[in-house]
Amino acid sequence: MCSVHDTIEFEKRGIPATTIVTEAFRKTAVFQFRAKGMDGHPFILLPHPVSNLGSDAMREVTLRYVDELARQLTA
Repeated sequence: MCSVHDTIEFEKRGIPATTIVTEAFRKTAVFQFRAKGMDGHPFILLPHPVSNLGSDAMREVTLRYVDELARQLTA
């Protein structure tokens, strides 16, 4: 899961970062953060699947998580 690895590398450099995954990849994200020494690092968890959503539905999903994204990047 490259996005978790990227998040960890940014964080090591002092750059706030987070990962966005769907529910299907939650366990994988938790495992990767733990394996890389960042157990408990927050991430954004979207419902699964999102790949079949149209533009309007994806916009709705995005707007539900934008505040959480901002919190994680500014904490």
